[in-house]
Order: sequence, then C-alpha cells, then structure tokens
Amino acid sequence: MKSKAPDRLAAAKRAALNALKRARRTADRAGITLSEWEGEFLGSVEGRIKTYGRAFADPEKGAPGQPLSALQSVKLKEIVKKAKGLDTGPKRKGFKPRRAFGAKRGET
Repeated sequence: MKSKAPDRLAAAKRAALNALKRARRTADRAGITLSEWEGEFLGSVEGRIKTYGRAFADPEKGAPGQPLSALQSVKLKEIVKKAKGLDTGPKRKGFKPRRAFGAKRGET
C-alpha cells in the first residue's frame, strides 16, 4: 500500500511553530526575560501561523510555502541568540578614520 506524500506546507507550519516554542522555552530556562515587544512578536506570529498557516500576507515578503517571512526569520534567530546568551551586542566597530593625504603611518 502506497503512503501519501508528506504535506510540505503542514511540515513547514509545524517546524515554524516548534521553533517559536523552542525560542520561548530556551529563554525561560535560561532565566532571560524577553522584552515586551519580543514576547508579543512570538505570540502574534504563533497565532497567525495557527490561524492562516503563514505569518505574513504579502507573497513578496517570503518564499511560497514558507510560514515565516525573511525578516521574521531573522528576528526569530536574534531572539534565539539572545535566549542562549550569545547576543553580545553589535559586531561592527565602524569605520577607521582616513589618514590625511601624504601623512606617514603613525601621523594623522
């Protein structure tokens, strides 16, 4: 007897819901309090995925068949990093000032 092909949309939906739950659970276990905005983000995205199967309406914001848009995925990854304690702040240091034209090294 042949089994049915796996429903890719349902699998993606389950994966996104599990990722949201995992992010919240990781933050709770680590004792890290999420900001009000982050908690609301996780809750609203979870509700929209349960209701509509995806968390965004505009098809240009994400790939078809994906429950989260590209920016929502990025924000979820940032929340997970914060929950794991890997968020050490911005990595960029900025630009170095340019040397004056004709100046030697060590001089400005």
